[in-house]
Amino acid sequence: MIKFFLMVNKQGQTRLSRYYEHVEINKRTMLEAEVIKNCLSRSKDECSFIEYKDFKLVYRQYAALFLVVGIDQTENEMAVYELIHNFVEVLDKYFSRVVSETLNLLLNIFSLSKL
Repeated sequence: MIKFFLMVNKQGQTRLSRYYEHVEINKRTMLEAEVIKNCLSRSKDECSFIEYKDFKLVYRQYAALFLVVGIDQTENEMAVYELIHNFVEVLDKYFSRVVSETLNLLLNIFSLSKL
């Protein structure tokens, strides 16, 4: 099961976050900081799967964006890795180019879906 989805830029700023389990706000900021630090500090030669606390992190880098998904131990890492790629392909087709400006539009869409 997917626990959270993050989009992060190379500077470590969270551009989009979506949680599928309840996590308190103060714990979210600490979790995001640790997850971002773990993913951004890895080289391109290292594996895109990280065991972190009681779950796994699967991430992919596209230009200046890192997409990170937190999953439980029973989830298939390769399936989530491909899910990230499919998500980016859909964004690319829909918006023609996935860049930071597109994220502002996505933030608005996600905030409207919460209403």
